[in-house]
Amino acid sequence: MNESEAVEALRAGKPVILPTDTVYGLCASAHGSTPSERLYELKGRGPSQPTALLVADLDLLFECVPELRGRAGMIARALLPGPYTLILPNPARRFSWLTGANPDAIGVRVPELPPEAEAVIGQVGSVAATSANLPGGPDPRRVDEIPAAILEHVGAVVDAGELPGTPSTVLDFTGGEPRVIREGAAPAAEALDRVAALLA
Repeated sequence: MNESEAVEALRAGKPVILPTDTVYGLCASAHGSTPSERLYELKGRGPSQPTALLVADLDLLFECVPELRGRAGMIARALLPGPYTLILPNPARRFSWLTGANPDAIGVRVPELPPEAEAVIGQVGSVAATSANLPGGPDPRRVDEIPAAILEHVGAVVDAGELPGTPSTVLDFTGGEPRVIREGAAPAAEALDRVAALLA
């Protein structure tokens, strides 16, 4: 299916498959809780688990979560766009349907997208995004690696061929010291050094 079908599906509240800079993602409109609930149901994910807010660019990220100023804003600008999921303070508790059990924090992604996905995200602005696998399953680098239980129930699939296949590096900056939640597509130590130098 092509990009226009994916845009239409997202605007209609249906989940879609999109390529990212790391793995294939299961995505839904980030605006309103119903599309995200459908995503969670399809993924088999419990409501207490968070899902990342993926946006087209940094400017839109700051529009979506305007409280990302000061330290959090500097960290976001230092590392994004890139293959990172950053967990940042969310004092206004925005996008509460994506934050899981901790509404005071939000995971954000501004990836360097393949052109096929950039065409979609550029039109819809932001989506809820998680890897297009079932809990505990392998992260899909190709569409044919996505479980049929997911593929059969999405509104569109955008195929960009084979992707790198390693999920994003997840870093938590909500506490006094940053924490590495998941080592992934980019070295966590390199990112933490960059942030430390910026905040020094």
